[in-house]
Amino acid sequence: MSDTRHLTVAQALVAFLARQFTERDGRRTRLVAATWGIFGHGNVAGIGQALLESGPEAMPFLQGRNEQAMVHAAVGYARRSGRLSAHAVTTSIGPGATNLVTGAALATINRIPVLLLPGDAFATRPADPVLQQLEVPWAGDVSVNDTLRPVSRHFDRITRPEALIPAALQAMRVLADPVATGAVTLALPQDVQAQAWDWPEEFFAERVWSVRRPRPDRAELAGAAAAVRSAERPLLIAGGGIHHSGAGAALAAFAEATGIPVAATQAGKGALLHGHPAEVGGIGHTGTDTAAALAREADLVIAAGTRLTDFTTASATLFQHPAVRFVGLNLDPYDAHKLAARPLVGDARECLDELREALAGHRVSPEYRAGYTRAKEDWEARVDRAYAAPDESAVPTQVQVLGVLDALLTEDDVLVNAAGSLPGDLHKLWRARSPHQYHVEYGYSCMGYEIPAALGAALAAPADRVWALVGDGTYLMNPTEIVTAVQERVPLRLVVLDNHGYASIGGLSAAVGAEGFGTAYRFRGPDGAYDGAPLPVDLAANAASLGMAVFRARTVGDLREALTAARDADRPTCVYVETRTPDTVSGPPPAAAWWDVPVAETATRASAAGAREEYDRQAAQRRRHL
Repeated sequence: MSDTRHLTVAQALVAFLARQFTERDGRRTRLVAATWGIFGHGNVAGIGQALLESGPEAMPFLQGRNEQAMVHAAVGYARRSGRLSAHAVTTSIGPGATNLVTGAALATINRIPVLLLPGDAFATRPADPVLQQLEVPWAGDVSVNDTLRPVSRHFDRITRPEALIPAALQAMRVLADPVATGAVTLALPQDVQAQAWDWPEEFFAERVWSVRRPRPDRAELAGAAAAVRSAERPLLIAGGGIHHSGAGAALAAFAEATGIPVAATQAGKGALLHGHPAEVGGIGHTGTDTAAALAREADLVIAAGTRLTDFTTASATLFQHPAVRFVGLNLDPYDAHKLAARPLVGDARECLDELREALAGHRVSPEYRAGYTRAKEDWEARVDRAYAAPDESAVPTQVQVLGVLDALLTEDDVLVNAAGSLPGDLHKLWRARSPHQYHVEYGYSCMGYEIPAALGAALAAPADRVWALVGDGTYLMNPTEIVTAVQERVPLRLVVLDNHGYASIGGLSAAVGAEGFGTAYRFRGPDGAYDGAPLPVDLAANAASLGMAVFRARTVGDLREALTAARDADRPTCVYVETRTPDTVSGPPPAAAWWDVPVAETATRASAAGAREEYDRQAAQRRRHL
């Protein structure tokens, strides 16, 4: 009879997780490197006791302040780790568990691994209901944890000790799978966590999960190569899959060999670094004029590692060539077939290398390359003008803040952002100097991601200087992990741009005829609208109260000095600046492509009626690519 180990379910799970590894290209990495937690009655005596007993060498512990924020921190860590290493998150039952849902959705949409371990109501039901238990009269086996089912790539509830063995193995399989990965949930009833069982010793043996690099099918490769050779104006769109595969060098070699221009999605920006001759910037609604013009005239689009969301395709209006066709280069067949594409299913690095070899000697025409090179030079001049401030005493616009950062930051700096108008400005204007510098979460575009994700990214790569860029709206939603950064002595840099409201949605509201309704942070005026004086909220003082060093910047000169000091700081540091509304000269270039936000078909206000006319004009350009 094989040896066994007498442990609780929670103790066994922690011991198991400590022995799991991924391996890719000969590099072995711990799969679950640490556990975040907030303890309550639903996990303190189970997972909490197990973490205490195991010790920090077996499973490091990180204390969070908000459950959603802990998931964001875990996502930031896993993204910076190339999805080869992840964090677990443990919570109590009830509100602690449901607070995971937003973070889980973000992880799954962005295909970033995170292991969620929410406590659950008693499996044995000695008292029914228990504290924080949801009662569902028509289903006795439902708990609030079932809200995690649709946002998890794998979900299981462990109702008996022995059920942990197959469940844990399946959880690791999904976390390590480059196609299936995302949020993985193991719901742990609080009584089961504390139950003991005799576990086979083999369960705790070191286990290595190979992260595969499948090569493309020969026939699909030949078809893709033929499509490229027959195209006169091909364009490659680089998505987040290029980063996940570590395929940046392969992409650069492909672009150099073929001369095909490369535009990037939000997730793919930095896959081909700024300054590469074939790099033409972001694509889609928040992209560059250069990329938009190329996309409209492209007769072949190679969609490499992208989900082709509405921001990328300009809500199906961007690709206007009458004979345009697509090659879907993707590890996931689901994405490879979008837009009726010719699929090229496989790892991005392997596919790009083999497609380059299959195209040996083939290059785009000199005229095509010269055209996009000139267009790129013109765009860079526009970026320089947008970044420039009239003088050092001026109050900066948001874009001018980015201009100061652009002049200051190097390849060792990382920018983290997710929501508001900053992602659009960054996608359009930022010059990525390293593959990891541009960390913008735009799959879920979640307000409140930035600060905890920056903390996670800094934990993954301590040598990086990590900056979280937030507006006042995002700051107010989720500043809690500032305290964790202070506690862990992580020198997180935070830049708060205060525009006294939801400026991004305010701009969109004006464009769709809603006139900025409900988007300003102001007192109510005489007619009851939020158009009075700005609220007396001091976010800089709040950041200081949470333990950060704080610099207030009122002018461009102040900002330059403050950002320089923050860059050199060895403790969590905040730079606070009130930005001014840009004019037509100091603002970013306008959107080069459309985004479909439906406008009221009938309204009494002239603003909505005018917006509907523009909406109908744009929507008429929408195409079904079949």
